[in-house]
Amino acid sequence: MATFAFYLFALGCVAGGLFTVISRNPVYSVLWLILSFLSAAGLFVLMGAEFVAMLMIIVYVGAVAVLFLFVVMMLDVDFAKLKAGMARYMPLALLIGVVLLMQLGLALGGWQGAEVAEAQRAQPIPAELHNTEALGMVLYDRYFLLFQLSGLILLVAMVGAILLTLRHRADVKRQNVLAQMYRDPEAAMELRDVKPGQGL
Repeated sequence: MATFAFYLFALGCVAGGLFTVISRNPVYSVLWLILSFLSAAGLFVLMGAEFVAMLMIIVYVGAVAVLFLFVVMMLDVDFAKLKAGMARYMPLALLIGVVLLMQLGLALGGWQGAEVAEAQRAQPIPAELHNTEALGMVLYDRYFLLFQLSGLILLVAMVGAILLTLRHRADVKRQNVLAQMYRDPEAAMELRDVKPGQGL
């Protein structure tokens, strides 16, 4: 049963990733991406990493993929217009893809497992140590500085993306909080004596 589940989740992960790339409809691409995430979560469950599987479902499926889906469905982007100029950049894209595949082949071809890693994998895991606790001990004890630096890098990248995409349009009326706070009430209001039967 475990072998059947492994091949089922592996097939779902590969098929979801493939159809995410080749699907013409972006909504279908996001749905295939969700299938790929769910299949990867199933593989993590089979490996005994339930915490990582729940993170995959909660963070990637529950937040990122659903956000992609809502953005694609609600923006009403003209994808036919976007795909019109795609043929011009196809040779450059194919060249970049071939270079990336060659780099991956070189990296995987010269990859060798470390003897320390093999010895550590051969050691039995204590039964009283849960995998979530072991993951927390590794992240927040041995690799605490690297974990915090990775979070800082993500924060800087998010701030940079916001600054790069921020556009101040002149035709949009913006709220000036300081001008509202420091305004003079006498200059902002005018009292008029309205006589009966007459308007302003």
